[in-house]
Amino acid sequence: MSRSGYTLPVFACAAAVAALHWLNDRKPLSIASVDLIEPAQIAEIPIEQVAGLSENTALAIARSDPGDNLDLTKDTPIWALVEWREQGDDAVIIKGGEGIGRQLNADDKPAIYAYAQRLLQENLQRILAPGEKITVTIILPEGRSLAVRTSNSAFGVVEGLSLLGTTGISQPLSTPDQLAVFRAELQNKASRFETLVFCIGENGLDLARKLGINPEQLVKTANWLGPMLVEADVLGVKEILLFGYHGKLMKLAGGIFHTHHYLADGRREILAAHCAIAGLKSPDIQVVFNSATAEAALIYLKSLDASTGSDWVNQVYSAIAETIDVRSQEYIQSHSESGTKVTVCGSILFDRDRKIIVKSKTAGLLMGKLC
Repeated sequence: MSRSGYTLPVFACAAAVAALHWLNDRKPLSIASVDLIEPAQIAEIPIEQVAGLSENTALAIARSDPGDNLDLTKDTPIWALVEWREQGDDAVIIKGGEGIGRQLNADDKPAIYAYAQRLLQENLQRILAPGEKITVTIILPEGRSLAVRTSNSAFGVVEGLSLLGTTGISQPLSTPDQLAVFRAELQNKASRFETLVFCIGENGLDLARKLGINPEQLVKTANWLGPMLVEADVLGVKEILLFGYHGKLMKLAGGIFHTHHYLADGRREILAAHCAIAGLKSPDIQVVFNSATAEAALIYLKSLDASTGSDWVNQVYSAIAETIDVRSQEYIQSHSESGTKVTVCGSILFDRDRKIIVKSKTAGLLMGKLC
C-alpha cells in the first residue's frame, strides 16, 4: 500500500504556526498542528528548527513529505518568517520570498494559490489575539533550482515553485493505489450525476470552478484517463467533459490514454500532424515540430495568426479537440462490455494562462448544461 503525505502548503503553514508560537511563548515547537480544512482533519507536522531573529521576528523550518509520490519537493525545506506588525487592516498578510514563483499572468503576484492562502489565514488567525497583526513570508531555499525541473513556466510561473493544491493530502498520483482512490470518487459522483468533468490536474480543477462548474461534478483523473473513461462508462455516466492543459490533453488525439511523460509522449508529432492536415506550410510545420514545448508551438501559431491574419490556432486546435472526442469514444467502445451506446465525450483545452483555446462541438453543448 502506497503511503500518502501532505501537500506543500501544509508544511508552509506548519512552519508559520511554529514561528508564531515562538513569538507568543518564546518556546520552540517540535510538532505543529495544522487544520487541513480540505479534508477536515488535523495534521501533526514535525518542525526541524525554530529561531527568534528579534523581539518581533521568528523563523521556523519544516520539511516536505509528500508520501510515496513522484514529487520533486520531497525532503525540501520550507521556511516561514513571521513578523509582528502594527499597520494595516489585515490580521495576516502573506508574502512570497525566495523560491516562491511569480505569476507572470497575475501582475507578478507570488504563486500562493487559494487553498494555501486559506490554510495559512485560518490556522494563523485562530492563534492571534484580537488586534494582533503579522506578516508571513514563505521561503523555499531550493525553489528556484527545483523550478527548472517542472512545467511551471508553461503556466506563467517563474523563478520558483507554486503553493498549489485544493487539498492538504498528497496522494501518489501514478500508482495503482491512487487509481483506486480516483475510481472510488468517480463511483460516488457517478451515482449522483449523469454528466461529469474530468480534470487531469489542479490547474483544470481550479479553472473549472472559476467558470462556474459545480465542484461536485469535477473528478480528478491525474494521468489515468483511459481507465477512468472506461469506469465512467461502466457506471452509466452519459456525458464526460474532458478539461485539461493542451500539452497534456492533446496526447489523447494520438491514442495515448495514460498521459504521464515517463510512459509516452507524442505532443509535437500530434500537433505537427494536425498542422500539416490543416495546410500549414512545411517551414512552419518544422518550427512547430521542433518547438521545445507544446506551449512554445502554440505561441508560434499565434504569432503566425497575428502577422498574417490567418486562423491557424483555431483550425489546428479545433481539429485536435474533435479528434480527442472521437478517439476517447473509440477507446471506451473498445473496452465496453455492452458494445452498445457509450459515454459521450467533449473536450476543452486551455493554455498556460488558463485561457481556453478551444472547445469541441460536444464540449460546447456540455458547458451549456454545466454552467
